[in-house]
Amino acid sequence: MAYYIGVDIGGTNLKTGVVDEKGNIISEFSVPTGADRPQDTVLQDIIGAIKNSIENSKVDLKEIRAVGLGSPGAIDTENGIVIRNYNLGWKDFHICEKISAALNIPAKLANDADAAALGEVVAGSAKGAKSALIITLGTGVGSGVVINEKIFPGEFGHMVIAYNGRKCTCGRRGCFEAYSSATGLINMTKEAIEKNPGGILAETAKLEGAVSGLTVFNAADRGDETAAKVIDEYLEYLACGLANLINGLLPEVVSLGGGIAKQGERLLAPLRVKVEREVFKGLKLPKIVTCTLGYKAGLIGAAMAVRNF
Repeated sequence: MAYYIGVDIGGTNLKTGVVDEKGNIISEFSVPTGADRPQDTVLQDIIGAIKNSIENSKVDLKEIRAVGLGSPGAIDTENGIVIRNYNLGWKDFHICEKISAALNIPAKLANDADAAALGEVVAGSAKGAKSALIITLGTGVGSGVVINEKIFPGEFGHMVIAYNGRKCTCGRRGCFEAYSSATGLINMTKEAIEKNPGGILAETAKLEGAVSGLTVFNAADRGDETAAKVIDEYLEYLACGLANLINGLLPEVVSLGGGIAKQGERLLAPLRVKVEREVFKGLKLPKIVTCTLGYKAGLIGAAMAVRNF
């Protein structure tokens, strides 16, 4: 059997693992990223973590075909260069070349969201799907498209769904991310509190100490109508963005990840209704589910991205 190394480069932790050709993790290892350190210093930790993963797996080094790395930021996949990783302060980092030289194993780079999407297709919520769209509802909106277990790069968080709408961190207005990320939901919640400072939603936020992506759901559980309206508005924007992508990509499965998606069917049931209303009539509605692999998606996906290397 062939084996691959997956590396998930996160802002907090670096996760590495040995993965077999079917997407099963044989061993894994994690170390703090230390994002404030020079990139070549972090590189040594990545190499050390890879070596630990191999040692713990008991797999012979000769059986490991390649190393796959998933990184956020602007990347050059063909040449294995992280052009910019703003979270880590990396710039023009020839990471694949350095990894290959240190381990004598080929290395390939993928966007972290794309890698996580591939992981969900190979071993998670979209397993077996010929085409899948994975959307992560976190600080931003991450996206990944996988067709026939191959990554098709693209960035959909910054398509506009509300012309001249909310200001996005990218500088545009009305982006999908500005409305459908956890940050977008938090902003909607804060605005609702400002309009109704004496309501249950405001009281819930005060009890929690800060507004989070869960605040509005917790207030809705207490019967607050304002919170219920915020959730409904949020779902309208999320459905709009998803319908646009479904119309254009025709995926078999849409999987949602991130903290907001942990609401499960409470989120999905009304979302499916809204999406069905928005998609082009006559199209088959894809399965809309939540991601199942958590952090392991990026690890598995990075490894699976190099199967044909």
